[in-house]
Amino acid sequence: MATWTVFATSQPGLAAAIRTLMQQYGPGLGYLATVRSDGGPRVHPVSPVITDEGLFCFIVDSPKRRDLDRDGRYALHSFPPEDSDDEAYLAGHAHPVTDLARITRLAGDLRAEPHVDWRLYEFTIDVAMLARHGRGGATPLATDTTTARPAVQVWRDHAPSVEIVIAASGDSQA
Repeated sequence: MATWTVFATSQPGLAAAIRTLMQQYGPGLGYLATVRSDGGPRVHPVSPVITDEGLFCFIVDSPKRRDLDRDGRYALHSFPPEDSDDEAYLAGHAHPVTDLARITRLAGDLRAEPHVDWRLYEFTIDVAMLARHGRGGATPLATDTTTARPAVQVWRDHAPSVEIVIAASGDSQA
């Protein structure tokens, strides 16, 4: 499990593109998937925080927070842009931040409301994905054979390189 900093240092272009999609509306905006106690998925909109220090999220007392406390696995997907179907996806494990100085600094920098029952989590990254769908979007008409397929970049922690998949040809390069 890599921190955002480790990921961004090893793959600066991919990290910058993912950060841009996550923060396209100003503050971070994404869909957080967690694992319910029965093993099923739960999806919530959240405001992820990406800094040079890491990938974080302030989570209020809620089912998603209880999910993360019980089973830290998560998936985070960007909100769709208004002008394309490009998408970013991160998956890994969420860990409660216990360093009081770090919590205080991030809460102050991000103006987190001090009187709300939130907890700060840092998200480590096992997988990062960026899909560029181009002008045709993610779901072009089935009869349109001229529309280019998405270019997908996938990074996996402990993998030797980024996998680039160009779906038009089905080829994969590493």
